Amino acid sequence: MTNDDSHSPSLADVAERYVKLVLAMGQHDASYVDAYYGPPAWQQEAVEQHLSLSDIKAATDKALALLADEPCLRALNLRKQLQAVLAKADMLQGARLDFDTQSARLYDAVSPHHSRAYYAELVAQIDALLPGDGTVSDRVNAFRAQFVIPADKLRAVMDAAIRAGRERTLQYIALPEGEDFVLEFVTDKPWSGYNWYKGNYQSVIQINTDLPVYIDRAVDLGCHEAYPGHHVYNVLLERDLVRGKGWMEYCVYPLYSPQSLIAEGTANYGIELSFTEAERLDFEQQVLYPLAGLEPELAPRYAQLNALLAKLSYADNDIARQYLEGSLNREEALEWLVNVRLYPAEKSAQRLQFYDAMGAYVINYNLGQDMAKAYVERQGATREAHWAAFRELMSSPRVPSALLA
Repeated sequence: MTNDDSHSPSLADVAERYVKLVLAMGQHDASYVDAYYGPPAWQQEAVEQHLSLSDIKAATDKALALLADEPCLRALNLRKQLQAVLAKADMLQGARLDFDTQSARLYDAVSPHHSRAYYAELVAQIDALLPGDGTVSDRVNAFRAQFVIPADKLRAVMDAAIRAGRERTLQYIALPEGEDFVLEFVTDKPWSGYNWYKGNYQSVIQINTDLPVYIDRAVDLGCHEAYPGHHVYNVLLERDLVRGKGWMEYCVYPLYSPQSLIAEGTANYGIELSFTEAERLDFEQQVLYPLAGLEPELAPRYAQLNALLAKLSYADNDIARQYLEGSLNREEALEWLVNVRLYPAEKSAQRLQFYDAMGAYVINYNLGQDMAKAYVERQGATREAHWAAFRELMSSPRVPSALLA
């Protein structure tokens, strides 16, 4: 398969059709269009026409037919994105897709299944790390209570974490002059952080303060939402593909599409790419803990706990799948979240809100991270090679299933 930069009329035509179809879908689901910075007239057209879901599906089928003989990566990406438009239209028309079918059709990937026994072994390791009375979940959350960033110090801590991520990113990725973001703190959201890309190399990054923000989340959110994560991802797409090649399909970002697995996967992998475990511990101890007024000598044990908790991440997918398919009711899903995923009760309730709102989207974080990591690290052994492959993955047509090749 070739990775050509073809400007063939058929691809340009399909790209425009695709953008307009995504905007049309946005008229049926307000959360569907995550970012758009293309021609305002196209958005106005979507509002005025207000195509029915059946009309959108028919037009999507026609666009797919135009791609039948196109072998390049750009065409493959367009094909996968259009197939996801069809899947979302089906769902909005009432189709009940099981979790794995939904994730395959929307995100071009399927998460592995694990039993409760698989996670019990990991929970036992955490039990050994934090011995004492009460459930493992109780002990984890009592220990973590020492690491909450005070509200009046949250902005300073987040600013420092984002600045450090940016400094590391700029060592390997050149960004356009004037790229920037605005950091906001919000409430009443089902997510912990969000990047709203506005075009012209600008983002609004929001951090949800409904629940306590722990000190480890500063680096996580700073890298994931800003540098080298979502902000950098969108800046590179705009500069290299929309402006550089005229590939208009990248001026719109449909949330429920394979693009999200690449976006979330690279944003999560970007955390460990930016900071080795030792570098992160040193940065948190020397900079973030003092800024937050926390005890730096507690950092190594907390880092050890977080490394074990990270191994439980796929429990999110298994809980979501069983809950959304009905094999776990609400109370049972909450019990899994507390005693298997080891979330506090209030975080568990917020997580169910996320599953209800986003469905199989949850796989994009952990499975996406693992797929991005595996792809990047196959391209070379050095840190420089990893950054080069990471940059290439974020700014060229890539579909999730191709990362497995």
